[in-house]
Amino acid sequence: MVISTLCRSCGQHMDVRDGKPVIRPKHATRLASPGKPPLQYPTTGGGPKVAVKSEKRASTGFLRKIFHRERPPRSIECYHCSNKFNVVPAAQSSQCPKCGGYISLTDYEIDHAWRRRIQTRGDVKILKEGSIIGVQVQCHDLTVLGKLAAPVDCSGVLRIRSHGKIVGNVSCAELRVERGAEVEFQGDVRAEKAYIDGNVKAQLTCTGTIVLEKKAHLQGLARAGGLVVKAGAKHSGLMEVVSPEIAG
Repeated sequence: MVISTLCRSCGQHMDVRDGKPVIRPKHATRLASPGKPPLQYPTTGGGPKVAVKSEKRASTGFLRKIFHRERPPRSIECYHCSNKFNVVPAAQSSQCPKCGGYISLTDYEIDHAWRRRIQTRGDVKILKEGSIIGVQVQCHDLTVLGKLAAPVDCSGVLRIRSHGKIVGNVSCAELRVERGAEVEFQGDVRAEKAYIDGNVKAQLTCTGTIVLEKKAHLQGLARAGGLVVKAGAKHSGLMEVVSPEIAG
């Protein structure tokens, strides 16, 4: 029943076939160096076996360039001194080159009652079950599906898809109120541009243009560089068209 054994004298490993010892062949693997012809390995028959160079690495690099393109640097604004600079896309934190302040780039998803101040230049998303009440929110993009009753400093897009009252001043680069949303801003709202497709009550100041979509209804004072009212939209209140310097 023995199929292999070791020689007691020299320690050589042997296979046992038909009751006779057979020395097991040793297999060696060698890598071909660049610029040299591929290695040939002797075989028992059928001619020499030629090692074929693998193209997997080259093809992987080619596919990676197509499907995994590197993301461009990310532009962020320091919440200490408002200085704008670029960071790598995968960064979780940074330091302002102007004031030296620490800047968090952590993203948040709020699915419960949140009572702590948020200070980051990452993105914040308030889910339907979540709420932020009474604490300041500083972030890049802010998406509101739940309840928000807090002052907001948003360097990116403030997107609202829910109903409620927002207490405190709001500052953002772009304000978007989605269709079906109903929101009342109880503080001043400042944005570079605004797109409204819901029911909004606010004192809104834009350095750029306010766009009222088909289902929009804006109530209150609107001060902007321009106003676009699409068919079906409504505006109740005063409208002032001012230069960007005055609006800012």
